[in-house]
Amino acid sequence: EYSQEVRESLPAGAEIFERNCAPCHGPRMRDPESAFDLRKFPRNQYDRFVNSVTRGKNQMPPWGDMLKPGEIEALWAYVTTGER
Repeated sequence: EYSQEVRESLPAGAEIFERNCAPCHGPRMRDPESAFDLRKFPRNQYDRFVNSVTRGKNQMPPWGDMLKPGEIEALWAYVTTGER
């Protein structure tokens, strides 16, 4: 069971994902083109996730100037719990 805070942040995380991440990582995290399949992202690597989103990684641009910390948290909640 997920915390109330995580459940409440899922819709925001899903919206951020669809707007910013889905073009490469696939709609609803399905069928990523050449991007990493986020359904397989290790759940115990929060710092790696935040660092990759903030600073960018390989072909992924940095989102740190566009996303606020709370939005990155919502995105983490979505990636780790949503659309399973």
